[in-house]
Amino acid sequence: MEELVKLVVAKTSISEEQARGAVNTVVGFLKEKLPAPIAGQIDGVLSGSGVGDALKGLGGLFGNK
Repeated sequence: MEELVKLVVAKTSISEEQARGAVNTVVGFLKEKLPAPIAGQIDGVLSGSGVGDALKGLGGLFGNK
């Protein structure tokens, strides 16, 4: 998540605190709106782990197993 916060700071020139708040808001929104199998993988993806599992979840979402 730190990488994403830094990217938001660089792209928008807002403070790190504001960027962290924006990222947390978007992540919360995604967790609320995405199907449970994918929403459950968001933290892992943001920490750099769990990317493979998240991609598998996306495949299942589109009919692949």
